[in-house]
Amino acid sequence: MFRIAHLTDPHVGPLPRPRLRELLNKRLTGYINWHRGRDKAHDMELLAALVSDIHDQAPDHIACTGDVSNIGLSEEWSTARVFLEGLGPPDRVSFVPGNHDAYIEGALAGLLAVCGPWTEDDTGKLGRFPFVRRRGHVALVGLSSAIPTAPFVASGRMGRRQMEATEEILAGLRDEGLIRVVMIHHPPHVAGASAGRNLTDARKFETMIARVGAELVLHGHNHIGSVATIPGPHGPVPVVGAPSASSRGGTITHRAAYYLFDIADEDREGPRIKAQLRGLRTDGTIGFLEDISLTEKSGGIKVTLRREKRAR
Repeated sequence: MFRIAHLTDPHVGPLPRPRLRELLNKRLTGYINWHRGRDKAHDMELLAALVSDIHDQAPDHIACTGDVSNIGLSEEWSTARVFLEGLGPPDRVSFVPGNHDAYIEGALAGLLAVCGPWTEDDTGKLGRFPFVRRRGHVALVGLSSAIPTAPFVASGRMGRRQMEATEEILAGLRDEGLIRVVMIHHPPHVAGASAGRNLTDARKFETMIARVGAELVLHGHNHIGSVATIPGPHGPVPVVGAPSASSRGGTITHRAAYYLFDIADEDREGPRIKAQLRGLRTDGTIGFLEDISLTEKSGGIKVTLRREKRAR
């Protein structure tokens, strides 16, 4: 059994005080939005409690799918590194960036220069996407959809080179018999987000997965817990999005939470993936929220979305 904890969109604060010249770009709108409510929506004490609960579940690996930053200030990069260090050492934590990590031109390069070890692939390269990390019978494939965009736009893109490289990697991992877990920030399916917030080459991603498949795709960006599927070569591929790991308000699917996946090795029916959502409960504590069963049958993945609401 291999256990993965998936969290996303922590939006680590507090936001440093920027210099005036640092606001003469898209950062100005982000800075205003932060002080108009985002600073209250993202609770760092709650984030710390969530991370503590993750450690209590003793995962073998932690996947963080982006937006550790807010408006791409250089002072945020060291804060992001401290956060990732709190999650765990680079060999136990995998990170892919989000749109806030690439808020303006140059921001992503700066962040990766500081936080690159959490993107190191099996060959020792840092900050290169896609990357592959083999862990037992599981392979984590890290993708980047993070690009700088205009004000009020939060879309992402993989690009042709990365898409082609990802297809080649997934095909090779399939031939190795590994369970492939794909990490990306933006919802990679066509219906995953609205225009201006979507992955602009999501249709090409779906087409690629239809050819080579994957066993599980993890994403963030929407700040909501969600489970969808996209067609694979032998059946549906589960696509799971987690809420923001620091969100204080909203419904059960919007409040701070993370997914915990137990990935079994081969059994008579093929690999089996079970999941639970853990996070902020109505009584203010962190704990179990609901179950999700993702079961791979011979000849393809049969996805059973069995959500069992238990006593809070």
